[in-house]
Amino acid sequence: MRRSSKKILTTHVGALPGPLETWEGRADDSALRSAVRDVVAAQLAAGTDIVNEGELTKGGNWVTFINSRLAGLVGVPAEGTAALLRSSADWKEFDDFYAKAMAGGTLFEQTASTPVQTSGIRDWVCSEPIRYTGQPALEREITLLKSALGSHPVADAFLTSTAPASVEVGRRNEYYKSDEEFLHALAEALRVEYETIAQAGLLVQIDDAWLPALWDRIGIPMGLPAYRRYCMLRVEALNHALRNVPEEQVRYHLCWGSWHGPHAHDIPLADMVEIMLAVNAQTYLFEAANARHEHEYVLWERVKLPQDKILAPGVVSHSTPLIEHPELVSLRIQRFAKLVGRENVIASTDCGLGLRCHPQIAWAKLKALGDGAALASRALGFGSR
Repeated sequence: MRRSSKKILTTHVGALPGPLETWEGRADDSALRSAVRDVVAAQLAAGTDIVNEGELTKGGNWVTFINSRLAGLVGVPAEGTAALLRSSADWKEFDDFYAKAMAGGTLFEQTASTPVQTSGIRDWVCSEPIRYTGQPALEREITLLKSALGSHPVADAFLTSTAPASVEVGRRNEYYKSDEEFLHALAEALRVEYETIAQAGLLVQIDDAWLPALWDRIGIPMGLPAYRRYCMLRVEALNHALRNVPEEQVRYHLCWGSWHGPHAHDIPLADMVEIMLAVNAQTYLFEAANARHEHEYVLWERVKLPQDKILAPGVVSHSTPLIEHPELVSLRIQRFAKLVGRENVIASTDCGLGLRCHPQIAWAKLKALGDGAALASRALGFGSR
């Protein structure tokens, strides 16, 4: 990621609206190429500086896409994942809300303008060695994104992948001697994807939503010290997988799960920030605009951002259809800039907007992000020297 001496740069977390057939994996090469070209153009028109292909090449899912890229996994009914969801402290306290939301077909956007996302879920069993076999799909992604960039710099474009800790969830080990050995096998396979993206000159975004989201499922019973050890073991595995990727090409996205719900039992950022900063990435993306976590910006009054690192906090949220006013977006950006330095802040979204917001809402939020960053740039004195 690059710093700018001219303005606050903008980016987003990954998923953006696209044609229904892309989300459902039905788009042929021509339709997908057109969709990627359109989504890149729409980002640039909204004032987004660091862009991607909207995750359209992945069918819009930040983690399940990897199942088709790993040998050694067999799909089974989603008993483990379903039990994990139901074990959540949030889902227990607000059981009526979640039951009715699931019955309605989605925990996300409510106008039926996106595909149902609560059916067709599977668990996976590892019964043989894990190997990465996704090179053709990944090369297709890289080619489609690069061809859509036009004159936009390749170094200002990113592709998303998933952290070993988040791939581990819903995938049961029946082959390796220990869960730790299984984790490292996943990391070694994912290493191929990370390195291929970086070698193409693109930024690598590592998504790790499950790491904090597991807190109210397995973390609370084990206690905070044990859970932090659990997390650090998985960060070590990720860092091993990133060992050949330059830090300046790595973005790490941590969030508390993108579903629209209470999130009353989220682990505080204060308990995760050391873990987040232990990842060998230059840029850290995290939720800072939703109502459960916006107050946590004050954490950076006492946590020192390591040298040469960048924060990309969410300053617009996927969790509400309300469109943030650019003035509010500007104020959120300025909060971070005044704490860690304006050159160390890139404005982002809390999470993916595609499949989480109605398309009209998603694009309006991305424009509000760009407009708010322009206001913040002026308020922070860019261009005045």
